[in-house]
Amino acid sequence: MSSGRTHDRITLWALPLVVLVALRVTLDGWLTAVVCLGFMLGGWMLGPDLDIHSVQYKRWGWLRWIWLPYRGKIRHRSHWSHGPIIGTVGRVLYLSLWLSLGGLILVDVLNGSQRTALSWGDLAEGLSWVLLTYWPWWLALVVGLELGALSHYVTDWLSSAIKRKATRGKRGKTQRKPRLKRRSARRR
Repeated sequence: MSSGRTHDRITLWALPLVVLVALRVTLDGWLTAVVCLGFMLGGWMLGPDLDIHSVQYKRWGWLRWIWLPYRGKIRHRSHWSHGPIIGTVGRVLYLSLWLSLGGLILVDVLNGSQRTALSWGDLAEGLSWVLLTYWPWWLALVVGLELGALSHYVTDWLSSAIKRKATRGKRGKTQRKPRLKRRSARRR
């Protein structure tokens, strides 16, 4: 398995390729920038290794405590953390829960101090308008997040495969133990 520094380097080295492909697909510099932002966030902040005490986990600084329940429930390198699409969706939904909770607390505090008369209906209506109006931007961000996490998955899979192959090559045929046939418990 690759180290956190290796994953960071691969994310940085792959960025020019992501820029070229995103620009070719979107034909828009701003959408390309959003894809690249998502790629960097997916590789450095919202990557699959948030389920362990990793470099990505440490980057959250004093907010890293929000990932403790995630770390407690998700087994490392399971399909829930290192699975394409499902891992990224799970992390984004988990972070969205925390952001929603923070937003609810903020609205309650503002309503309690009589600074605003926001209602939950207004908030939901505004959020749906933002999501529907700016859907290409959200899609670009999600694609970038998944590409950043995908670079991590592929690196882990390749490094594990190379290590397995190297281990098999070192053992050789002469060092393998012969298999013994099991004798039947019954005697004839």
